[in-house]
Amino acid sequence: MAINLELPKKFAMNIDQARQAAHEVFRPISRKYDLAEHDYPVELDTLAALYDGLAAAGQAGAGAAGGRGDEAKERPEGIVVNGGNMQSIINSMEASYGDVGLMLSMPYQGLGNAAIAAVATDEQLERFGKVWAAMAITEPSFGSDSAAVTATATLDGDEYVINGEKIFVTAGSRATHIVVWASVDRSLGRAAIKSFVVPREHPGVTVVRLEEKLGIRASDTAVIRFEDCRIPAGNLLGSPEVDVKKGFGGVMQTFDNTRPMVAAMAVGVARASLEELRQILEENGIEIDYDRPAIDQHAAAAEFIRLESDFEASYLLTMRAGWMADNKEPNSLEASMSKAKAGRTVTDVTNKAVELASTFGYSERTLLEKWARDSKILDIFEGTQQIQQLIIARRVLDKSSAELR
Repeated sequence: MAINLELPKKFAMNIDQARQAAHEVFRPISRKYDLAEHDYPVELDTLAALYDGLAAAGQAGAGAAGGRGDEAKERPEGIVVNGGNMQSIINSMEASYGDVGLMLSMPYQGLGNAAIAAVATDEQLERFGKVWAAMAITEPSFGSDSAAVTATATLDGDEYVINGEKIFVTAGSRATHIVVWASVDRSLGRAAIKSFVVPREHPGVTVVRLEEKLGIRASDTAVIRFEDCRIPAGNLLGSPEVDVKKGFGGVMQTFDNTRPMVAAMAVGVARASLEELRQILEENGIEIDYDRPAIDQHAAAAEFIRLESDFEASYLLTMRAGWMADNKEPNSLEASMSKAKAGRTVTDVTNKAVELASTFGYSERTLLEKWARDSKILDIFEGTQQIQQLIIARRVLDKSSAELR
């Protein structure tokens, strides 16, 4: 299929709403909640209600259902769509342009919602499509190796009993539900890892503590313990069957949805920094001329052009990954490519912006230093830079995880 990345007209209202929220809601309170870590941004409740209303009208990608839009409908062969995944990516870009920490704090827009959209059955979407879901994968014993999950989910009659501890759970103390990765049979290895929807306020679920962080301070990051937590068997997302031949593929489909979303967050933060840097450079008499070779321009202008080209590449890779998901094309390679490129680019852009703006960029008179702090996590969560490059290498070389470690 040919990819047309011109944004469709049907998203115009969605984009306008997201940009308005970024400028008029997120930016004015960005510094406030960066300094007041763990305080809940109450201003987001009104915005969440607006998004929910737009979702009901078919205008926004709110909740898990946002991951399944037009792409879920039957359509003639050869017809392409821009549906729920592309819409969620645009929302993430625009909101993160305002403040990525606040974007991650938006009710009903959690990473767990994208996980639900990726693997839930139609019946589960009916039950969980409108919840606010965090995602709990990482444990104290491992970082980016998702296959090293030690949390267990033991079937007992018509219930699963979950035990284990999860760390770095974004929105873990605020979301109403948590998507938990756990093994149903550790003897079967990674193939037995499944994801489960668990209400946060539920017997056996304890929010142990909230982390103090370098960036995205507006977003809570929790440690959560599960002790003999019983949930209905139907809360296991997707099929309960353990397919050793398929291996880890089923639950890993989650990342094909969430990695482009994190890439979109990185693109939004990078764009904010580039716009602020351009204004500072121009106010100081440094012209950025696209008709002249970079070598013939001020060093700061040449560096800006380099950063901007990486930004454009990140944007296009991210849009491609979302487009492929909407059109039911396997996008695991492209999802990792977008995440790797955007994650690397946003840290480069934001740190260079601080450097080029000198003492002004290092101060709190602008948001440049905050964006530099916020950006680092975007190159880490949902798989570090190194993990993404390993996945890309496996896909390109057609190697298994056992063959290429």
